[in-house]
Amino acid sequence: MQLLTETGWAHQPTDLQQTLTGDVTCDVAIVGGGVGGMTAALRLADSGADVVLIEAETCGWGASSRNAGYVTNSIAADPALLALLLPREKVRALFQFAEAAVEFTQDAIAGRDIDCDFEKVGIVQAAVSKGQLRKARRNAKIMAAAGSSAEFVEGPNAGLPDGFLGGMREGVGGTLNPGKYVLGLRSAVLRSRTRVFERSKVCDVAAGSAGVTVETAGGRVRAKQALLTANAYGKDLAITPRRLVSPVWTSLVETEQVAPERLDAIGWTSRAPLVTAHMILESYRVTPRNTIVFGTRRLETTKASLLARTPSAPVTEDLLRGFRDRFPGLHDVAPQRAWGGWIGMSSTWLPVAGEAAPNVLYSLACNGHGFAQAQYVGHMLADRLSGAPMPDDLKAIWHDGRFWPSFVSQSALNLGWCVDRALDRLTRAS
Repeated sequence: MQLLTETGWAHQPTDLQQTLTGDVTCDVAIVGGGVGGMTAALRLADSGADVVLIEAETCGWGASSRNAGYVTNSIAADPALLALLLPREKVRALFQFAEAAVEFTQDAIAGRDIDCDFEKVGIVQAAVSKGQLRKARRNAKIMAAAGSSAEFVEGPNAGLPDGFLGGMREGVGGTLNPGKYVLGLRSAVLRSRTRVFERSKVCDVAAGSAGVTVETAGGRVRAKQALLTANAYGKDLAITPRRLVSPVWTSLVETEQVAPERLDAIGWTSRAPLVTAHMILESYRVTPRNTIVFGTRRLETTKASLLARTPSAPVTEDLLRGFRDRFPGLHDVAPQRAWGGWIGMSSTWLPVAGEAAPNVLYSLACNGHGFAQAQYVGHMLADRLSGAPMPDDLKAIWHDGRFWPSFVSQSALNLGWCVDRALDRLTRAS
C-alpha cells in the first residue's frame, strides 16, 4: 500500500502561483486557501473588493482535498446530545444552516461548472448493532423535528451491505471528488480579480487602528480587514481565539477496483455512502473509479506544529482490519494507497465563526462533517466584511466570548477507539 503525503483524489496543480515578497496592500486579506477561503475570495472579488489570498502550500492542499468527499447536512455533534443540551430553536437553526450549506455547494458546482464527479445520493448514517439502530431511529426523529431532510431505513430493502442493519438516510447532498472540486474552485479564483500568493506561510496576523497586517517569511500584506480560514493550521497564529481549535489527523484508504457484481453479492445494491454511528465514525463509499474509500475510525492529535506527513502504519492497519470485519465478502480486496489530513475541531464540536480582533473575522466550520459548511460560512463572512447584515444561518454558529477547554487529547481519542472496539466485540458475541 502506497502512503501519500498529498491527497489521493487528484493530482496537485502545476501552475503554482507566486510567493509573497515585499509589501502588498489590499482591502481584505484572506489567510488560508481551502474551500472556505477560496469561496470568500470569489464572493469579495465579485463585490469589487481588492482581495489577497495567502496560502502556505497550494490552494486546496489541506483538508479541503483530503476528506472523504461527503456533502452532508449533518452536524459533527450527535443530534441526541444537541437536543439534550441546546434549546429546540438552536437545534433547528443548526440543521437549517447545515441544509443550506448543502444547497449552496450544489449550486456552486452547477454554477461554476466544476467537474468533480458529484452524485446526489443519500448518505446513510448506518448501524452495525441494534444499539446503533435505535440511535439512528432516534436521530432521524430529532433531525426531522428540526426540519432536516432525513429518514429512517431498515432491512434488506435499504440496499445496504450485509452486516449493516439500517440507519438514517439524508435526503439531500451526496458525494464528490474533493481533489477535483478544489482544482475547479482554484481555477475560478485564479480567473477572478483575487491576487493569490501560494507557498507563503503566514507567521503572524496583527490588528491595529490602522488596519490589519499579515506577515509571512518573505513579505507583508497591509489590509483594511482580514479573514482567517486556516482550519487546523490556525492554532499556530497568536490572533486565533484561545482554545478555538484542536488539530485532528484523519486517514483514508483506497482499495483496488471492485467489480459491481461483487458489491451486489454482499447486498450493497444501493451503493449508498455509509457513516457508522460509532463514537469515532467509520466511513465507506464506492467511488466512480470503482474503488472503495474508507476512513477515520482512529484519530491522532498533536500539540506540535503541523507538518506534511503520511498516515501512520498502526492507523492504516486498523482501518484495513475494520474494512475486512465490516465486509467479509471482500476480504481479498487489496488496499492501493492511503492519505490523510489535519482538520480543526472546535471545543464545542460545532461549526463556529466570530471576530478574532477588530476587523478580523474567523471561521472554523469543518469539524469533520463540514466540507459544504466551510464554503457556505466563507461566503457569508465575505458578505459580512462587505457590510451586509448578519443572516440567520451565520447567527446560528456565531460565537462571542471565550471557548471552553477542549477534551480532544490523544488519550481521549484512544479511549474513544477502545470503547468502539469493545462495543463491536459485544455485538459480535450477542
